Amino acid sequence: MDLLNTLVEKGLRRETPTREEALAVLATSDDELLDVVAAAGKVRRRWFGRRVKLNYLVNLKSGLCPEDCSYCSQRLGSKADILKYTWLKPDEASEAAAAGIAGGAKRVCLVASGRGPTDRDVERVGRTIEAIKEQNEGVEVCACLGLLSDGQAERLKSAGADAYNHNLNTSEGTYGEITTTHTYADRVDTVQKAHAAGLSACSGLIAGMGETDEDLVDVVFALRELDSDSVPVNFLIPFEGTPLAKEWNLSPQRCLRILAMVRFVCPDVEVRIAGGREVHLRSMQPLALNIANSIFLGDYLTSEGQAGKADLDMIADAGFEVEGAGTTTLPAHRADALAAAGGGCGSHDRAAGDCGTEAAAGCGGHGETAGGCGPCGGHAAAPADAPAEVPAGASEARTDLVAVRRRGAGTDLAPNA
Repeated sequence: MDLLNTLVEKGLRRETPTREEALAVLATSDDELLDVVAAAGKVRRRWFGRRVKLNYLVNLKSGLCPEDCSYCSQRLGSKADILKYTWLKPDEASEAAAAGIAGGAKRVCLVASGRGPTDRDVERVGRTIEAIKEQNEGVEVCACLGLLSDGQAERLKSAGADAYNHNLNTSEGTYGEITTTHTYADRVDTVQKAHAAGLSACSGLIAGMGETDEDLVDVVFALRELDSDSVPVNFLIPFEGTPLAKEWNLSPQRCLRILAMVRFVCPDVEVRIAGGREVHLRSMQPLALNIANSIFLGDYLTSEGQAGKADLDMIADAGFEVEGAGTTTLPAHRADALAAAGGGCGSHDRAAGDCGTEAAAGCGGHGETAGGCGPCGGHAAAPADAPAEVPAGASEARTDLVAVRRRGAGTDLAPNA
């Protein structure tokens, strides 16, 4: 296809495709799907080789959020049957993080529900970052605490944070339909604050909330404009007890096209498959590794993920390798720019080879849908009364694949790593 050849050439040059080209990727047929994946794979391998970065979520504070994000199991008025607990102590969070690090994670994402942190909360998280780094040399830490006030990003960086995650989630034009207690502009402001403080900016999206192709392209182009180092792609899991409980709009093929579009628009950034991959990609998860270069290991915030060992086996069986702690995730040009801005993520020794590599960016945003730190939570059980009819091309409600998290941080049971 001429379209795919053009997109590969642009991706290798780090050139932005047109909106029409991005929309055309989403409109490709199932017969063209493997060609789309192969084309996106060429761009992925140019900048990231065959490495897969592992990230691990620690839910510092779960539930009881005052915001009304429609997709979130922790939202105001949510009836989702999730764990609810207040702040973990620094040693508890460090112990939880150690399980993921032992499984191969090089980045720990510290997430807390809520509109945004108080100054006291920032101090608490700072102590937690210090505790994790004292016990785990070389580990990177991303904070995901909601909307930031002036000076808070700088304080997190001083405490040792490498990155900050705050997802845009959807397009500016439709944001008000998803959330009313804060604005799209508030989210953009927080990402910019993190960037200005020298933190690696991590910001992504949630697909499957009933958005149009145009909405998806809008939010991905906005993320490129914000120059996020990491773009987590969450796939909505409809939480029982939330307004989006019946939105089962995704198929594995649709998810792969979305990931490919993100890769073409953001060729040299860390594209992470975040919450919802197990439910929506299902047996096609290994194929998605040809497009994305990063995943979460084990559980999400409020839902159980695929077993950590299964993740590691999947990566090896698909012919990929886990990215080591001594390798820089981002390509050299991005890692150098981040280091020059005072960021810590680009300072790792670079692996040999022209894919650069770097210690990339954090998690996935706040609000929540599938997890990825970018939503504030994982997934609650899917609705037992999911509609029998689903939109053309959408997946049936696979409630058997959705499990509320009952283990890990905040519980007496070991994390799934």
